[in-house]
Amino acid sequence: MNERKSIQGLLPICAWCKKIRTGEGIWTPLEQYLTGSYDVDFTHGICPECYAKLSPEC
Repeated sequence: MNERKSIQGLLPICAWCKKIRTGEGIWTPLEQYLTGSYDVDFTHGICPECYAKLSPEC
């Protein structure tokens, strides 16, 4: 049987750097928090909005 964990309630997140505050009060990067708590991996890219802001041609 395939079990899924879900996030419920409030998740304390820094408005600036997006770190998550754990139940122990430790600020952890979002990706690290999710991969440590859930069966998930990340791949990174740049969305079109950010690319336009960062691209020297634009």
